[in-house]
Order: sequence, then structure tokens, then C-alpha cells
Amino acid sequence: MSSINTNASAMTALQTLAATNKNLSTTQGRIATGMRVAEASDNAAYWSIATTMRSDNKANSVVQDALGLGAAKVDTAYAGMKSAIEVVDKIKEKVLLAKATDSATERAKIQSEITTYQAQLKDNIAGASYAGSNLLKTGAAAADPTKLSVITSYNRGTGNAVTTGTIDIAFANTRLIDPAATGTPVVGAGILDKAGSRSDVSILNINITGTNLSSIAPKDAGGTAIATPTEADKFDALLTDIESALSSMATGAAELGAAKARIDLQKDFVSKLSDSIDRGVGQLVDADMNKESTRLQALQVQQQLGIQALSIANSNTQSIMSLFRG
Repeated sequence: MSSINTNASAMTALQTLAATNKNLSTTQGRIATGMRVAEASDNAAYWSIATTMRSDNKANSVVQDALGLGAAKVDTAYAGMKSAIEVVDKIKEKVLLAKATDSATERAKIQSEITTYQAQLKDNIAGASYAGSNLLKTGAAAADPTKLSVITSYNRGTGNAVTTGTIDIAFANTRLIDPAATGTPVVGAGILDKAGSRSDVSILNINITGTNLSSIAPKDAGGTAIATPTEADKFDALLTDIESALSSMATGAAELGAAKARIDLQKDFVSKLSDSIDRGVGQLVDADMNKESTRLQALQVQQQLGIQALSIANSNTQSIMSLFRG
């Protein structure tokens, strides 16, 4: 039935065209942004999950930066420790050479070389700094920091409780020099500037000439002073303390090496974790561009057909008017 009051065909065509235009706008938006869930109104649950995971991934990016900074600090300290071990080895050789000669002139020359090595040790240690952090030169006082903590993970638990994982490097194992220590060997200071257990002389204070050698009061393995020490006893005490220092330095180098290996593994893991989260978020909110492109073409055709249908429906009114023309 044709009516001049209600054009049902036009209303139907208009509703269909409106729905097509809405779907077309949605598809065009997905193609423009590459996302099928760009706002909470698109899918509240997926949008919420994706937003939380993106936030966590930003934290993972900071963790990667922290790991990179920590790796650089540890690398620098390890290079400094290796260099220090090489120099202390040379000092040991010179002390052993001095023991092998009784010439005061030769010992004076040897001491000159030892002094040069001691200065080189201080320079190398001072230079083993990265971003203001020097793991080889740290304070031993109670108020001083006791470790370097490298952030390795960002963990979100139940109720959004957040914890962070760390790799800790104890300064006690890597401290070669305490900047607060004076020229006198101090118990509990760095490996190189603390008093040796056998000679009461630090590596940085070794002097094998004249009265300096005479002032050494060597001790036995139990820590008891040797009543009448010979010159050989004094050299043996020095060499024992040097070996002890080298052993401690090797322990420090091993800890630095192990920390570096752990940091490298964690960097690789966090990188893969970040990629995995990105993929997971993509599966939730990314648009399938092939599907959306095909859908766009279909909707454009539907839009054109809808416009034609609306035009035809509107022309029905004109047909009624023609019946009243003479």
C-alpha cells in the first residue's frame, strides 16, 4: 500500500544505510589506527587488559635500561679488577726478586718499580668508574652502602602488589680501596689498603728497603708474632699477604663475572618477555588488516546500494503525485 504520510520503504532504506555508514566508519577507524579495540567503548575487558599490560611493558623497558646500566658498571669494575690483579702479580714478582738479592742498591731499584706499580694501581682503580659508580673504591664504614643492586624484573602480584627483583653485588668482595682510609693500613678497609694478616703491611704500602723492611713484624699462621724473625721471614710474610690479596681479588673478579653473566641472561629474558607481551596485546586489540580491507570494500558497495535504494524509495512519492496530474 502506498501512503503519502508514511514511506515505509524509505524508512527501511534509511535505517539500512545508517547501519552501513556506522559499520563503514568503524572499519575505516580500524584501518586508520590498526586497532580493533582503540577505546574502552570498543571492548572494555580487552582494553583494560591491554592498558595494564602496556603499562607493565613500559616498566620492563625501564628494567632493560637498568640492566644495561648495571652491566656497564660491572663490566668496568671487572676490567679494573683484572688490571689490578695483573699489577699485583708484578708487585709479587718484584718482592720475590728482592728476597733473592741482598744488595741494598738492587733493592732500591726494585722498590722504585714497586712504587710505580702502586701508583698505577691507584690510578687504575680510580679510573674504573662508570656513571659515578666505582665498585672497586667504596667505603667500609657502617653508614656506607654495602652492595650494588641492579633491578632485574618488575612483578605485579595479587591486588596489584608490585615487587622488583635484583642482582646484588657485595662491595666487601670487590672493594680494593676505601677512600676514607689513610696512608696507614686499616683493618676492614679495602683488599689493597688494609693490613695484611702476616706482615701488617698493605699492598699499597710495601717497601722492601732499609728500615721499612726492618719494621715488619711477621706473624705465624696462627697470628702470633715471630719472636726473632729473619729477613726471609719478613719477605715470606709479605708474599703471603700478597697471595691472600690476590686470592681475594680473584674472588671479587669471579663475583663480577658471575653477576655480568646473570645480567646478560636477564637482559635477554626481559627483551623476549617484552616482545611476548607486545604480541599478546596485539592479539587482543590489533585489527586484521586483510579482513578489514575486504570488509571496507564490501561496505562501500553496500553504501552505494543503500543510497540507490533510498533514492528509489523516495521516488515512490513522486509516483503517487503523478496520479493527480491531468
